[in-house]
Amino acid sequence: MRVLLLPCDTRPPTLELPHQLARLAGVEMVSPPLEILNHLNEPGDTAAIADWLRLEAPTAEVALLTLETLTLGGMIPARRVSDSLEDVLGRLEVLHQLKRDNPSLRILAYGVIVRVAHDNDPLEEKPYYGQWGAGLRKVSEWIDRVERGGSQSELDHARIAVPPKVLEDWLATRERNHALHQAAIDLLNQGVLEHLSLTLDDTAPYGLAARDRRRLEARVDELGLWPRVEVYPGADEVAATLLARALVDPSGPKPKVFVRYPSGLAEQAEMLYEDRPLGELLKAHLRAAGCARVPEVNQADFVLAVNAPAHRQGHREPDLVHVDTAARNLPEFVDRLREDEIAGRRIAVADVAYANGAENRFTKLLLQAIHPAKLAGYAAWNTAGNTLGSAIATGVCALHGSDGIALAEANFSRLVDDWLYQGRVRAEVHQALSEELGRPPDPFDLGDFKLGAEMHLQQHMTPLVQKLWQEHFAPSLPGVGLELGRAKLAWPRLFTGVFPVRLTPSPLVGGEG
Repeated sequence: MRVLLLPCDTRPPTLELPHQLARLAGVEMVSPPLEILNHLNEPGDTAAIADWLRLEAPTAEVALLTLETLTLGGMIPARRVSDSLEDVLGRLEVLHQLKRDNPSLRILAYGVIVRVAHDNDPLEEKPYYGQWGAGLRKVSEWIDRVERGGSQSELDHARIAVPPKVLEDWLATRERNHALHQAAIDLLNQGVLEHLSLTLDDTAPYGLAARDRRRLEARVDELGLWPRVEVYPGADEVAATLLARALVDPSGPKPKVFVRYPSGLAEQAEMLYEDRPLGELLKAHLRAAGCARVPEVNQADFVLAVNAPAHRQGHREPDLVHVDTAARNLPEFVDRLREDEIAGRRIAVADVAYANGAENRFTKLLLQAIHPAKLAGYAAWNTAGNTLGSAIATGVCALHGSDGIALAEANFSRLVDDWLYQGRVRAEVHQALSEELGRPPDPFDLGDFKLGAEMHLQQHMTPLVQKLWQEHFAPSLPGVGLELGRAKLAWPRLFTGVFPVRLTPSPLVGGEG
């Protein structure tokens, strides 16, 4: 299978992770040249992207496409650029051309319902969001609440607090992107698309994203398209999920998944960046990847081990009120995973106890009990949806491939990023920069301090990465060497690191490449 990937941007989880999973599944994957894709909030070249698709489509079986990249230059530019709806919809015409000229091409697309950002980020959002983010969030919440019977006076007060031109521009951008997603539903109905996922990025129970979700669901209801549509919380991981779905025969058996939790209360746990409890979120991600949940472990193709809170996902460790409580038993949870490994079952791990990184205590217990190189997947990054989708997709890809080195590399890469960096080193680099500057760095733009941050990053990460390799991977992978590239930041902010690692059949020195 040859797969075209048009990613939402060029960060490692959105570009390198799908390629990594393609290697695991034995699939050839190609993406556009980096110079025509977006960089942070700078949009990609939509005309060049369309030309690339026309050039590559005749030799591909599958295309995984981000609608925002195709029509607006990227997921983040889609929140910022002022392109007209007419121009945006005109750029969808290339999909008609691709399907007309390549009738057997399977096109799986996804779009991201515009988020209402939790932080006042002026770089990933409109520039005015840094000043008016809180006011816009309140307007968003009360527009939705009024539709559900809430107080009109509260909405009126919220509107007054935001400059009219700011509010008008922000709402118009959302409506343009919503029209794009409605047009994508029509493409699905026409048979141009095989499958469509419309996902909610950093969402909440109330707000404009929830309202947009209901409007899209109503259209899918009207057309009867639910067998080929998903509307659920997710964003950065969706390309990996669509790859997994493309591997599953639509007319054949679905991969069977047995789910384990450390608490009987976990399915009702509240997630920080989603609009539904964990159990409902899990259902959505299993369906999106073409999987089916089974009640007995012996029926499963793989076990999905979800390290979850009993009550609510935490921001940072330790959270003694919502996460690290007596309602959750990590040692017993890990015992069962050890039993699964001994029984020869495949295990994919999704750690959603805390947002934006792995739980340190759980990870240490896990590494003491099992062989991480042999996991059928691991993820613990960003939102609960990002983590669940990545772990499930890896589990599906592992069923289709037999490359043990590629699987170990996928697991090692995620542990490096999700545990070592996001769960540990990111806070250390932030503290080091704060001490040097005499104040915390700007979380949205490091500016001239990016180079200094990367120096701290390299110093902190390199010994930890080498230790993880030597203690927990090398013993299970005789004759395999680690190539470790130089750590850096994807963008001028601490949130996303780049940690190039490759595992090769020839024993190499585990140092910098």
